[in-house]
Amino acid sequence: MSRLQLVLLPLLLLCTLSSAQQSKLSADEQAVWKLEHSYWEFVQASDLEGYRTLWHPDFLGWPYVSPSPVRKDHITDWIADFRSKGLHLESFDLRPADSRSNGGTVVVFYSITAHWVDKNGKGDPATSRITHTWIKSGSNWQIISGMSAAVSEVTK
Repeated sequence: MSRLQLVLLPLLLLCTLSSAQQSKLSADEQAVWKLEHSYWEFVQASDLEGYRTLWHPDFLGWPYVSPSPVRKDHITDWIADFRSKGLHLESFDLRPADSRSNGGTVVVFYSITAHWVDKNGKGDPATSRITHTWIKSGSNWQIISGMSAAVSEVTK
């Protein structure tokens, strides 16, 4: 087997497995996973208005950066906090863990490594675990609840 084949074979297997996993997802789950990626793209672009469209008016959740649960009127506080420190989201790596669709709801679990940097490109990546519950609101999906936790090196 050539070196090229040795490199390409694992990549091909990974793509095949990823495709097989994706095909096991319901249409609702696939739609919500796309929205989870949009969520982070809105954060990266500092598009707070676009970001807010993802949240249901009755949202209640508990982000790890908050000492208590928050409602929709505070969902961008954490982004504003990073921005006030002169940081912007340079890149992110979203890794789905699992999801479940049940009628008009989809629950997703994933980890994300976000690389927030300053104007000089300096910053450390931070990993967190996220759970979001999405509900169908008209023809759109919106986050109705969620929770996140910082991941330490010990729990990775």
